[in-house]
Amino acid sequence: MANPLMLWADLALKTHETLLSSGSVIHMRTQRMAKAGLAPNPADLAEFQLMGDEKLAAAGEAGAAMVRQWHSSQVSLSSRVLQQWLLSAGAFLSMTGSITPAQAAVRGDAFVKATTRAVSTTGQLSGTAVRIAREGLKPIHAAATSNARRLAELRA
Repeated sequence: MANPLMLWADLALKTHETLLSSGSVIHMRTQRMAKAGLAPNPADLAEFQLMGDEKLAAAGEAGAAMVRQWHSSQVSLSSRVLQQWLLSAGAFLSMTGSITPAQAAVRGDAFVKATTRAVSTTGQLSGTAVRIAREGLKPIHAAATSNARRLAELRA
């Protein structure tokens, strides 16, 4: 998926699934805690321990995934954006220093091209940001949806 709009739509869908699954899991686990009361059995204790362990593992995986994605794409793209904007500023200054109309036309064209490249490169930041968010959501989505399925099966 190279289209940033599709990436954002996919992220919204995964977020929606995560929220639905999380709500279901929270409901089932809260009921289990209420039923267990002050004397949980070994299966309840194991589930409660798993609950905490899964949250820590998913949060750690999400953080690491986002850092990896940010490092692999955001750093290089940000430096390209800065480079393109500096080139655009240089082209603008060159254009303003034109002496003849012909020189102004050539330098004006160079400025327009440099600015177009800068805007295009800046537009890629949105795609990079959504990729970072998607990578961070993956482990949380996986944990929430698998827990929802597992707990629903246990309940049935």
